[in-house]
Amino acid sequence: MNPCASQAPIGVFDSGIGGLSVLRALQAELPHERFVYLADTGHAPYGERGDAFVIARSLAIAGWLCGAQGIKALVVACNTATAAAVHALRQQHPGLIVVGVEPALKPAVAATRTGRIGVMATRGTLASAKFAQLLQSLHGQADFALQACDGLADAIEQAAAPGPAADDSQSALKIEALCARYTSAMGPFGTQAGAVDTLVLGCTHYVFARDVLRRLVGPGVQLVDTGAPVARHTRRRLAQAGLLAPGDGPGALRLFSTGDPARLHAAAARWLQAGVDAAEAVALPTGDSPGCVSPNPDQAPA
Repeated sequence: MNPCASQAPIGVFDSGIGGLSVLRALQAELPHERFVYLADTGHAPYGERGDAFVIARSLAIAGWLCGAQGIKALVVACNTATAAAVHALRQQHPGLIVVGVEPALKPAVAATRTGRIGVMATRGTLASAKFAQLLQSLHGQADFALQACDGLADAIEQAAAPGPAADDSQSALKIEALCARYTSAMGPFGTQAGAVDTLVLGCTHYVFARDVLRRLVGPGVQLVDTGAPVARHTRRRLAQAGLLAPGDGPGALRLFSTGDPARLHAAAARWLQAGVDAAEAVALPTGDSPGCVSPNPDQAPA
């Protein structure tokens, strides 16, 4: 095994800034690791695109993270990209640890008391075969109210853009209105019989609307996301492969965006606990790229 392999960075990507919610959990779980985060803002949102588009973008991003950044693991911090492309990523990069995310339906089933669970997600995630399989695996264990939240991820993206106070106010109002529309469509929330008592945030962007959602659904409803479980799973995979960074080194982070890097930097400065350097702009090739070579051959699914 290459003794330097453990010091290689972990790649994390999303269609935009939503994956920062997963990155935040990863940094808390793995404080000594180096991370490279790429926001594909120039091609967002993924949730309302077709699978072919999302697969092509995911492969291009993974190829760049492997070739230009030398990553030892890849975290797909996007539910839509995981649903559409995680199998293609594992096939293209057979030696790389690839960890995906999925709506936290299983933890929600364990948490619910009324047996009714709300799921907010993108249209692409809800329409995917991967989500259908997950839902089928839980058949009979709970009643799920599924809600496609068109425009919400994009509204959260827009709210992260630097701008005057008036723009911030308008963005906040738009997020509030969309959240109100989609929670209302799922029916009553609460702890009474027949009400939704557990709400799954099935897009990594939606974590950044948690405070709004909490006001709308009330204090008795549990909000469930995937950040912490994904971070713990990533740690386990790295430990199994002998690729955890030495415990005495400082962590580090580099930020890249295919869109406006100032937006990514503003969001990271707001939502990540540690200070962040300026984000860098990057243009990615869209053709096939060589696979990563890693000392870990294990390809167990995330």
